[in-house]
Amino acid sequence: MPESVVITRPRAQADALVRAVAAIGRTPVLLPLLEIAPLADQSALRAAMRELDSYALVAFVSPNAIDAAMALVSAWPRQVALAVLGEGSRAALAKHGLTEANATILGPQDPTRSDSENLLQTLDLAALRGKRVLIVRGETGRELMAEGFRAAGAALTIVPAYRRSVPALTPELGATLRSLLASPNDWIITSSEALRGLFGLLRQLDHELVVKMQQQHVIVPHARIADAARALGLARITLTGSGDERLLAALQSRT
Repeated sequence: MPESVVITRPRAQADALVRAVAAIGRTPVLLPLLEIAPLADQSALRAAMRELDSYALVAFVSPNAIDAAMALVSAWPRQVALAVLGEGSRAALAKHGLTEANATILGPQDPTRSDSENLLQTLDLAALRGKRVLIVRGETGRELMAEGFRAAGAALTIVPAYRRSVPALTPELGATLRSLLASPNDWIITSSEALRGLFGLLRQLDHELVVKMQQQHVIVPHARIADAARALGLARITLTGSGDERLLAALQSRT
């Protein structure tokens, strides 16, 4: 059995998964590969939240986007639908008191493809023609969702809510990576950006570490992350679909 389970989520989103991994008898190692920081200027987000009543749909690209927006909202307007990409975002909404019982929450039907493409296929885009739609996302992000809403004739607004960045390579981080790659482990990777950032860090250290990482087993929730993993030379990939329970089931199958 692999020695550890490397959890690469941002620190603020990792605690529940760390506890769950320990509860099934595995050894979790938290290695955040993305740092999330609020934007210094939140004026655009504040303005959008003041106008919530005017939107037909608000699409959140991540739990980070939800947390940033909900910090500025006292009560969500019942008539405004929410669109999310995965189970992590649904859990984030629930943390803020929004569930299927009191809100219209829309998301991809295929749990293995919790991405913009599948979300757009799931939504009734024709019903959004001429209506206001808001996307809350990071400072940078894919344009596909925005392009889909614009093509459908929606009046689209995009607001940034946070900044993502790969951590800087420090001596301590380098030592941690060398230690983890000295033995086989299971790696939970929940972001293509984080995976590419990891390989960037390893290239700065030693090409031999890149080869060792390519030999590790990775568990990913989305097909797009699996595609990124294959492009980086990883061959041992388990695709689970969205939701921590599926990630845990994949780990348990290896005990």
